[in-house]
Amino acid sequence: MPKKILIIDDSALMRRMLCDIINADSRFCAEATARDGLDALEILKTRSFDGIITDINMPRMNGLDFLRELEKQKREERVMVLSSDTAEGAKVTMDALELGAIDFIQKPQGSFISNNKEFQREFFEILEAVLFSNKAAASASRIRSSAAVKPQTAGTVSDSREGKGRKIVAIASSTGGPKALQAVIPKLPENLDAPVLIVQHMPKGFTKTLADRLNAMSRVKVTEAEEGETLEKGHVYIARAGAHMKCEEYMGKPMILYSDEPNREGVKPCANYMYESLIDSSFYSVVCVVLTGMGHDGTEGIKNLAAKKKTFIIAEDAKDCVVNGMPGSIVATGMVNQISDLDHIAEDIVKNVGVR
Repeated sequence: MPKKILIIDDSALMRRMLCDIINADSRFCAEATARDGLDALEILKTRSFDGIITDINMPRMNGLDFLRELEKQKREERVMVLSSDTAEGAKVTMDALELGAIDFIQKPQGSFISNNKEFQREFFEILEAVLFSNKAAASASRIRSSAAVKPQTAGTVSDSREGKGRKIVAIASSTGGPKALQAVIPKLPENLDAPVLIVQHMPKGFTKTLADRLNAMSRVKVTEAEEGETLEKGHVYIARAGAHMKCEEYMGKPMILYSDEPNREGVKPCANYMYESLIDSSFYSVVCVVLTGMGHDGTEGIKNLAAKKKTFIIAEDAKDCVVNGMPGSIVATGMVNQISDLDHIAEDIVKNVGVR
């Protein structure tokens, strides 16, 4: 039976185009449309849907206020947001994700979406992930505690850490990732004895907003990674959207490098490139963490990395994942050292890299 969808947008043209796109796929059905949040709430008084696609900037009731009302009413519909590509659009989209939206797509500029095949391809990928996501995990991740991990004595780690030498943490995430990262990064201690690299699949313009938001919540420093900067312990570097982030050695120091190689796994940045770039690095070992996300990004890169360098692989538990594609893929290889609840991943990272 097709998934029933409610479309909310103040543009009649946009509503019509979205209906045409959705109804062209037999898996989905555009059951109703609304011009703003108030209109949608009236419809929801008597009807239920599998999913909701909503704009943010609308008259009378905007998308954020609408999401707040859905939370109050404890509605079960999964929500996908239509986002603008402005700096303010990125900010309010992050707000929408915190309020319960599962994922978002940018509205293309200067063209009708009915003629934009690339938009339609991405639209259906995200819509499928949203409607078949773990709604309970998506809701729970928004209210997780961000208390820091209890500090360890400098230089002490669990028995799972062997040998001596520099370590690095490399995290891959996609759908549901922004909220998952908010449950992990703020818990890391500021004296973490390793740098942290993150590849989070997002459109251009959104990774800096994500980094700024995480930085405001965290003890570790969090930034969007810049070309040529040297990696420092206790610093989290988020890959800039639209380019592949790598780690390369220069004058004996590990540093950030970006490349414009083709999309891999259909994404850019791709975590596989990040993991493989660590093969020839000076780091003694790599703690690989795979969080919620659709697809298989990270698996091939970790397999290639583990064949050449010591790794410790942590996968987010399926029950906590909004989408268990990426963690499920690495778990299926049999290489994973630990499957962790989202609430315990920061603690498990600290156990494996220690503190200064």
